[in-house]
Amino acid sequence: MSGWVVVAGLGPGSEGAVTPEVSAALEAATDIVGYIPYVARIAPRPGLTLHPTDNREELRRARHALELAAAGRRVVVVSSGDPGVFAMASALFEALEGWTAPPPDIRILPGITAMLAAAAAAGAPLGHDFCAINLSDNLKPFALIERRLRLAADADFAMAFYNPRSRSRPDGFARALAILRECCGNGRIIIFARAVSTPDQQVVTTTLERATPEMADMRTVVILGNSATRQVGPWVYTPRGME
Repeated sequence: MSGWVVVAGLGPGSEGAVTPEVSAALEAATDIVGYIPYVARIAPRPGLTLHPTDNREELRRARHALELAAAGRRVVVVSSGDPGVFAMASALFEALEGWTAPPPDIRILPGITAMLAAAAAAGAPLGHDFCAINLSDNLKPFALIERRLRLAADADFAMAFYNPRSRSRPDGFARALAILRECCGNGRIIIFARAVSTPDQQVVTTTLERATPEMADMRTVVILGNSATRQVGPWVYTPRGME
């Protein structure tokens, strides 16, 4: 029996945001591999083995998925959001570079990103050119994060920030906010979208002047508008044309 690996995005949190294509792959799987809270979203059933692992074991997790598939298993590697956005698709291909056996069948199934779900909850703040920046310095130095923040601000992108603040990184987001105030001014609109699409969803719209580091955690996507971003009623949007 030929094994395969599917890297699938589970969406931002709600079951309704999981695509039918991903649901079908999960139903056909013999093994689910992924970070502990993402694997916990998969209901146990006979014939299915769950392999939850710590968040810092991405390459080991990817190699394990390839090994299971080589043994004939049908493996789904789960990520939240989309697997190609700061997630497991890249790790799987990195593991494949050192793989000496013939590779198994591999498919990447997209999902709704946390960034896009957060933007939809707020209105349309990513309606014009935008970029996404991971604020974690676990895999890159903060100096590189600062450079990208300044360049994106200079280009007047709207920006979506992943992993803004955690217990192990309590100070980095405060530094990022200070850089953005310097580059964009205090009046720029900023959105804190936490646990979007779940019962715990909270969306707060404010300005850089009023933003504090404590408003974000690892379940929060932060969206900063560009110079044209504005509010209409409770909604935030960025016009598609720039004057």
